[in-house]
Amino acid sequence: MSPSVSPPGDVRLVVSDIDGTLITPERVITPAAHRAADDLERAGIRLSLVSSRAPRGMMQYVRALRISTPIAGLNGGLICDADGTIRERLSLAPDAVHRAVEFLIANNVEPWLFIGHDWLVRQMDTPQVHHEREVVQTTPVQVADFAGHYHDVGKIMGVSSDSAHLPVVERELAALLGGEASVHRSSPIYLDITHPRANKGYAAKELARLLDVSIHETACIGDMNNDIPMLKEAGVSIAMGNAPQNVKAQARYVTRPNTQDGWAHAMESFVLSRA
Repeated sequence: MSPSVSPPGDVRLVVSDIDGTLITPERVITPAAHRAADDLERAGIRLSLVSSRAPRGMMQYVRALRISTPIAGLNGGLICDADGTIRERLSLAPDAVHRAVEFLIANNVEPWLFIGHDWLVRQMDTPQVHHEREVVQTTPVQVADFAGHYHDVGKIMGVSSDSAHLPVVERELAALLGGEASVHRSSPIYLDITHPRANKGYAAKELARLLDVSIHETACIGDMNNDIPMLKEAGVSIAMGNAPQNVKAQARYVTRPNTQDGWAHAMESFVLSRA
């Protein structure tokens, strides 16, 4: 912790990313993480999840941890109750969706659209779609093209097997869309485009507001560029040990990697130690 930063106070809410943070690379919640979540509940600390996933793809972990708080999917573009009932949504402007889709396709990045709980793809039989179906346990809707589907889009996901090229696309698309969208990589091969207010910082503040908790009494933990906005907002900010250096630089604390029970270690060391 930087000596120039005053120590944070008690934590009443934890807002956690899922992939690369809560779960292992095998997409498992470890026994230690289950115990830490139980310890949070016993200490009276609420736990909520935020993800670039659509809420439907988050539900397996909501159920596993018996979460009853609201959750935020699509990087905050869709906030739902734990049963999936939509509470709030932030949608991209149709023109911004159109321009983003065309830019991604021109740069050999395949776009997926997320509208409410629906996931739209142009091609069903690709390795990336098969992988994502397995990860989020959701079946996409195939469309011939995205014309006519530019309204009520909560997120565009750009998918590329060229992880070295995606940061370039991220920068250029962010410049193209300006203040019309938030553009952040959620993994080395995924680029998320959401409403300009729909980022994880907004999500963390909204989740805290819905639970009547100050953001200064909220701990946020994540591992990727799209987690930086909530790390900047949190009273207690924690980066995973597997996070890139630029993400770690935005956090008050850095825990172990998600291959070494980093989430459980963070809860015990940086959150429950204050209870």
